[in-house]
Amino acid sequence: MALLLVVVIVAAREWLLRWRNLVLLILLVVLLIPMRRYTLPASLPFQLEPYRVIVAFVAVGWLASLFIDHRVQLKRTGLEGPLACYGLIAFVSMAVNPGRVAGVESTLVKTLMFWVSYVVIIYLLPSVLRGLRDVDLVCRVLVAGGAFVAFTAIIESRTHFNVFNHLSTVMPFLHLGALPLTTSDFSAVSRGGRLRAYASAQHPIALGAAFMVILPLALYLAKKTGQRRWSGAAALLLVGLFATGSKTAVLMLVGGVLVLLRLRTREVKKYWPALIPAIVLVHFAVPGTLGAMWESFFPKGGLVAQSADNNVGSGRIATLGPVLHSEFYPHPIVGEGFGTRLAGDNGPVMSNAPILDDQWLGVLCETGILGALAFLWLLVRATRMLARASRARPGPDGWLPAALAASIVSYAVGMLTFDAFSFIQVTFLFVVMLGLTGTLYANGELSPPASATQAGDGGRG
Repeated sequence: MALLLVVVIVAAREWLLRWRNLVLLILLVVLLIPMRRYTLPASLPFQLEPYRVIVAFVAVGWLASLFIDHRVQLKRTGLEGPLACYGLIAFVSMAVNPGRVAGVESTLVKTLMFWVSYVVIIYLLPSVLRGLRDVDLVCRVLVAGGAFVAFTAIIESRTHFNVFNHLSTVMPFLHLGALPLTTSDFSAVSRGGRLRAYASAQHPIALGAAFMVILPLALYLAKKTGQRRWSGAAALLLVGLFATGSKTAVLMLVGGVLVLLRLRTREVKKYWPALIPAIVLVHFAVPGTLGAMWESFFPKGGLVAQSADNNVGSGRIATLGPVLHSEFYPHPIVGEGFGTRLAGDNGPVMSNAPILDDQWLGVLCETGILGALAFLWLLVRATRMLARASRARPGPDGWLPAALAASIVSYAVGMLTFDAFSFIQVTFLFVVMLGLTGTLYANGELSPPASATQAGDGGRG
């Protein structure tokens, strides 16, 4: 069997090593092989995860190709300003906090490696994807892969069987480590007495957030192609989102819908009659979830009071004041050091901060006001470019930038209610959305179409 696999790989190596296919491989690994759950056998001082291996392989090959292959070129993404600004502030925040950096050095190195890989992805996609055809292929793979994960999440919520905990039976080269949420309190995996699915993610919240980041792309494909399979994929993603029992995902859903309603008002209004069938579908696919979600948003005594009564690190409101006092106020400008906040389980390195469940607060503490403004600039810059392009394209072509804007904004909304950067899968998907935005910019797809430009010129004349 192993020999046959080697023969197939050798025979198909040319096809496998095409840049577009390598990008798709990265996406499938991120979607289907759970982060921090599986490793490859190796005697190294760090865990050798499939994601790290694939991204490192592609990154090294891409960097080499920039020097030797004229077909691979580094292209502008339109996001250079905010990316450079955030990177500079992150560096300064570490430079002015050497003591804190030294205390978490081993963990900080891993964090920096992840962020380097994110930047690579943002610039890799515009460099190797050729026009809308390749962008659409990436969207199709993301939606199809996300729909499959959503289907398994629905099964998990009803049967308590997580197929992603058994990948080593079909891929023996994967080593299964500790399963997530096995040592935490039961509330992390249960809501209203029902299991919260986490499938290939690190946590139910992160899984629901990932589904929401992908969902707008499914709507784009359904609108562009008119094919029912993409509408079906969108339905699976929506039901899978509720199967996670995540309030964060629901808030992200509201944010994404508002963006689409703002950019594609007439077309989105046509979908309102589908709201009741969607509610019925969720009710029967994952029974009891809607009631549990309602109770979680409107608990006895009120949601704010419930959070305020918790201990520091167990409720956002209860944590906000103490964290602002101990971490933000002493370092308000550039923060206490990028990547130096360690909360929860960090392996051999002891935690030095409470869990926030608020990534914006985390950015504020680590990189100060300047870092938070720089990251906000990145999101606003990407969203504004996409919004202008969507408004300038009244037909189906305008749905792609609108969908990307909805994904990016939904992630920004989610950052308010969970530690987004701690969950690699959903953050990687967010970075892919930035990379696709950069790809559209590099290929001139975010510029006004020629017809609109000519009409505008004629009006001025």
